[in-house]
Amino acid sequence: MSESTAGPSEPKPVDVADEPFALSGSEAGDDDAKPQGPVSRTRLIVLGVLLVLGLAGAAVIGWTAWRITSQKDATLTVPPQVAGLKLDESANAQTTAEYLTNAIAADVDLDETVGAVYTDPAAANRSVLFFGGTTLIWTPGSDLDTAFELISDEEGAVTGLHEVPTGDLGGTMKCGTTASGDGNMAVCGWADHGSLALAMFPNRSEADSAALLREIRAEAQTRE
Repeated sequence: MSESTAGPSEPKPVDVADEPFALSGSEAGDDDAKPQGPVSRTRLIVLGVLLVLGLAGAAVIGWTAWRITSQKDATLTVPPQVAGLKLDESANAQTTAEYLTNAIAADVDLDETVGAVYTDPAAANRSVLFFGGTTLIWTPGSDLDTAFELISDEEGAVTGLHEVPTGDLGGTMKCGTTASGDGNMAVCGWADHGSLALAMFPNRSEADSAALLREIRAEAQTRE
């Protein structure tokens, strides 16, 4: 009887699950399929604060730019008469005015300067010394403080310096007192982004001096 030769053994079948299975450890597109969680309340608050700060910063920059633009092109003149005062055109008055304008120009870089002595017809001892100039001023308050420093001698500088109302022309205005041979004398000044000026008021109160300087400024200062 002849023996039958056994053929090669056939592979056993592999059991396959009834449900489909992944070929890799994670299914493709899992990240895309995951729903995004809600944005946290803290993040919303932070974003809101940053937005508000950004808008506020833009508003401040815009306001500052507008103010500089509206004030920078200023002109100062010396009216022959202003606020009941009359321009003193004597040689002594002109020498005094020149000295004062040179002094302020040495401390503050000005493009144009003006100076004048005004007499008060009602009282010979209440003359007003007015001097200043024009240029583009980036920091009016700081430059005004610098200008006040020039009114100083061995008896002392301007003391009690404080802000006072500026009137319609804006900027900043301050008044104080300085010692003189006849006692304390009021000193006031203003500065904006286009002009700076000081005035000395013998035998006047600070309140009267501030009001008088506002009148002088309204007549002396113009803007393009």
